[in-house]
Amino acid sequence: MKKLVKVISLLMAVMLITGMLAACSGKTGGKAGKVDVGIVLPTKDEPRWVQDEQRFKDALKGSDYTTEILFSQGSSAKEKENVETLINKGIKVLIICPQDGDAAAAAVEAAKKEKITVISYDRLITHTDAVDYYVTFDSVAVGAAQAQYLIDHVKGKDMPLYLYAGAASDNNAFLFFQGAWSVLQPKIADGTFKVANSSAAEGLKEKQELSREELSKILGQVTTNWDANDAKNKAQTHLTAASAALKGDVAVLAPNDGTARSIADVFASDGDIKSYVVTGQDAEKASIQYVIDGKQSMTVFKDVRTLVKDAMGMAVTILDGKKPETTGTYDNGKIKVNAKQTDVIIVDKENVKKELIDSDYYKASDFKGL
Repeated sequence: MKKLVKVISLLMAVMLITGMLAACSGKTGGKAGKVDVGIVLPTKDEPRWVQDEQRFKDALKGSDYTTEILFSQGSSAKEKENVETLINKGIKVLIICPQDGDAAAAAVEAAKKEKITVISYDRLITHTDAVDYYVTFDSVAVGAAQAQYLIDHVKGKDMPLYLYAGAASDNNAFLFFQGAWSVLQPKIADGTFKVANSSAAEGLKEKQELSREELSKILGQVTTNWDANDAKNKAQTHLTAASAALKGDVAVLAPNDGTARSIADVFASDGDIKSYVVTGQDAEKASIQYVIDGKQSMTVFKDVRTLVKDAMGMAVTILDGKKPETTGTYDNGKIKVNAKQTDVIIVDKENVKKELIDSDYYKASDFKGL
């Protein structure tokens, strides 16, 4: 009987150790059970963030450091929970793309208390001093590039201009629109464009530099909330209300590709719209097909491979006990955050093959009519 008890005890001990080892082996590379870099991304429902997930994993291959990636699924509460989960796993660096710049402050403050270095990724976390670094594309340059494209393709005078923006909860939406407005405003003031869908923008057409409050007034009228359905509904409402003088050949500032496709579909289906020039951003596959087909005029290509490399390179530099290089600063309402900026590229029908296919970002077989 004693022998049987000993055998059972031994078996239970072996099973316990095996279970513990299995639990520790969920991460690739690095030391078992240890997470060095925690990454929190906004949602798995947009292709961009799913692609980022894989790129982050690839960026640490062959390194001694480990990472864990969690998604907030559009919820700031889930985001905070994700950060707490990663803090409990002993992370030393947190890379976070906030769902809501203001709401994320509480989450990163919890990380900062644990002496974790916080890198705000792609979108800036606002109104807190708990952000150490910001890795971003130059968002003001993105908006300026979209606006310049519209100016370069304008026909005559008094061309109706439809303005759309991202979510008012996202600091980037303000930066994109600020960049676009700074370039468009002189052309609105001189009568090249006539704002078709925002009384706030029309009222501010003599001002090239807008305050945050003034930008908020315009965004309140033209926000899409980064949502394709919201964008579609808003565009339909605007076109229904528009007079014949605000149709014909038109220009459309759309903030990103998801909203651009929805807005383009609405404008294409209106019999009184002769032609439209519509901007975009992110070089999503569906929008590249739209560009090839002539349904979307352009997109701002932000090579996320570079952004991921910049963010992960910064994290590794920090883990190695060194100070990362930065190229500028962004005011988050509380402090000026040191930032590393990544360049953007304009893509339209003329250069789509060179920028996206020849650079191995996408395969030619992903598209028709190239």
